Amino acid sequence: MARSRFLPDNFTIALVAVVVLASLWPAGGATGRFFEHLTTVAIGLLFFLHGAKLSREAILGGITHWRLHLLVFISTFVMFPVLGLLLRPVLTPLVTPELYTGVLYLCVLPATVQSAIAFTSMARGNIPAAVCSASASTLLGVFVTPVLVNLVVVPNGAAGSSLDAIWHILLQLMVPFIAGHLLRPWIGGFVKRRAAILTVVDRGSILLVVYTAFSAAVIEGLWKQVPLSALAGLLVVCVVLLALALGFTTFVARRLGFSKADEITIVFCGSKKSLASGIPMAKVLFASQAVGAIVLPLMLFHQIQLMACAVIAQRYARRPAVDDDAMRAHARKIA
Repeated sequence: MARSRFLPDNFTIALVAVVVLASLWPAGGATGRFFEHLTTVAIGLLFFLHGAKLSREAILGGITHWRLHLLVFISTFVMFPVLGLLLRPVLTPLVTPELYTGVLYLCVLPATVQSAIAFTSMARGNIPAAVCSASASTLLGVFVTPVLVNLVVVPNGAAGSSLDAIWHILLQLMVPFIAGHLLRPWIGGFVKRRAAILTVVDRGSILLVVYTAFSAAVIEGLWKQVPLSALAGLLVVCVVLLALALGFTTFVARRLGFSKADEITIVFCGSKKSLASGIPMAKVLFASQAVGAIVLPLMLFHQIQLMACAVIAQRYARRPAVDDDAMRAHARKIA
């Protein structure tokens, strides 16, 4: 029997299981240090494989669509942080200050790549533009997110200097990515044929980071500081934030006269936040005992955005095919 689209997927269930495991049996001392080193290696391998997988054509394929990419960039790195700051007085009472710090961190993260492209494809959107926009968001996030963390999340500089953070992220994430991309002519085919390897490393590295992060946070008393009412409030905060982001991207895309295919790309690339990039970055940007509370809003937002976007993508996909041609013709007239 097929699983309902409203139920969490296997990876989300695994994330919850890892949080429970870390809560009951947190890794500390020598075991904790072992998992820290293992996590660092896994993250490096993950970005190495992503670099080997992503073709240069995919990166450059939609780069000429600058209006679309600019709107996605504004949505990701301007609209989200502004929403987080404006809603702070209203939403902070629903959660703890530490959790709302995590909400602000969520707001400054780049867009996700895999699910944004998958939903764009499902909804019959502009796939080349989605590949280019989501990939560019991830690469720009390496430089933009640390700066925004120090401007928006911890203005007093508790996350360290932006230059130091950028340097550490470059070493841990971008150097393996570039190395993998440079080796793509020799290993790209192997990685493509064995996509399951990338999936295992992708999800495995995130699970490792979540386990080490929550282990450190539990040892520092995370669950004593986060009451059940705050978790319920966090659910409300994430739903409100996603609803506003979806509404903003849809309204602006239509107001500016984008085609329906481009609108779909803008909605799915401009309203999503990357768990795959956000958790490794948090490990670099914040103290280990703080990472658990920092990434908890991101984990919840990730599941909510998947469920909501699955429904939206199916609604887009049910539109008549003739609408695509009509909207493209309209976009050419107003361009």
